[in-house]
Amino acid sequence: MRHDGKSSIGQLNWRHGQDGDELLLSSPLGQGIAEIVSNASGARLTGNDGSVHDAASADELLQSILGYPLPLSKLSDWVRGRTTDADQLTVDPLGRPLHLRDEYWRIDYEYDSDDPQALPGRLLVERESVLELRLRIDDWSPLAPADSADAAR
Repeated sequence: MRHDGKSSIGQLNWRHGQDGDELLLSSPLGQGIAEIVSNASGARLTGNDGSVHDAASADELLQSILGYPLPLSKLSDWVRGRTTDADQLTVDPLGRPLHLRDEYWRIDYEYDSDDPQALPGRLLVERESVLELRLRIDDWSPLAPADSADAAR
């Protein structure tokens, strides 16, 4: 991440589900720095020093902690190249997302394979003159299927 001429490097383990998100932020060597848990009732950041910060949403929480906007609520769509405005999405010759514009944000996609079904391996998320976030996606894991008892309801 780059902001105000400063760069930070780290790891992000993100579990996204219909009910909310869990993010574990770690140092480059894997030491946990903070955990963010968000759902319909709000968001909570717990630091490795035991500090706790709460907000109504993950977006508000990140704004208050970081001091600049980072719309976590949009990240799940951005990662998969989803948009409500097809004019803002450019695809590559295989039909995969290549560039996406969302308000002030630009998202660029890179792939590790020529497979038309390949998911992005790298993303550049940028808000001009404010923030640059480079993501290297090491692993895409599907969500566990819903409990069979829940699925039957």
